[in-house]
Amino acid sequence: MPKLDVVKDHPDENPIIDTHCHQPTEEFLHDAGGLMMEDAAEKFGSSIETDTYDSLIEEYHEVGIGKTVLLGWDAETNTGNPPVPNDYVAEVRDEYDDFFVGFASVDPLKDDCVEEAERAVKDLGLSGFKFQQIAQGFDPSDPEHEELFATIEDLGVPVVFHGGNSTLGAGAPGGRGLKIKYGNPMLIDDVAAEHPDLQILIAHPAFPWEKEQLAICQQKGNVYMDLSGWMPRYIDDQVLHYAKSLLKDKVMFGTDYPMIEPGPWLEQFEELDFPEEVQRKILWENAEEFLGL
Repeated sequence: MPKLDVVKDHPDENPIIDTHCHQPTEEFLHDAGGLMMEDAAEKFGSSIETDTYDSLIEEYHEVGIGKTVLLGWDAETNTGNPPVPNDYVAEVRDEYDDFFVGFASVDPLKDDCVEEAERAVKDLGLSGFKFQQIAQGFDPSDPEHEELFATIEDLGVPVVFHGGNSTLGAGAPGGRGLKIKYGNPMLIDDVAAEHPDLQILIAHPAFPWEKEQLAICQQKGNVYMDLSGWMPRYIDDQVLHYAKSLLKDKVMFGTDYPMIEPGPWLEQFEELDFPEEVQRKILWENAEEFLGL
């Protein structure tokens, strides 16, 4: 697809920032994803095909995306699947340092999670953290995780939490044991209240808790959200209304690549007829400020 009109007027030919990108490689799609990722693909009529980072960047540049947050993954305790190691995320970031912003992942159920969080930032130079509470099987509001979030707050880097249901394990008996209650954004509200200096991005429109998430983003100055994981025409109308009005400074673009590709997402986003000022905010300006770029 051709680049959006709002991009054509920008001095940088690829100004858009994707706040939510996974590895299109074996490390995430097969090793860390395992059967629960296969369930998700089968449920929605797609297939798991690996790709290269060079191909990813070419695809992104074609539609005007010049930078993306590459997310780590560690849900080993709850799923039994190996993580996408933080060292690997840092290596990819270093190889493509003008394109990827590397976010670490720590398994909150591991005894060394606090030490690994410190190592990820101080030694590896990663820029933030990603938590997927459903896959990791934890309640972020539980006091047992207080030390971890206090440490990240002290490190001065942002975090991404998963919001809403998850397609992982979809259709499998018992959903592979994954519990969607951990995706309720109200659990994140506790963390935001107790750690006001912790900058939080809630990924996805948080179905079926969209209204709760909008309320949190409106009430907590340190909480933001992205639109990843959903094609625009399926996003709740109230979410879109808030994105172009009350929360226009707090909503960001994200894909959830490789599950969602950027071209079709941006094509549908253009159909929403958001004012160009709001398009700029959602597509890159809000992310620039949140990520300190």
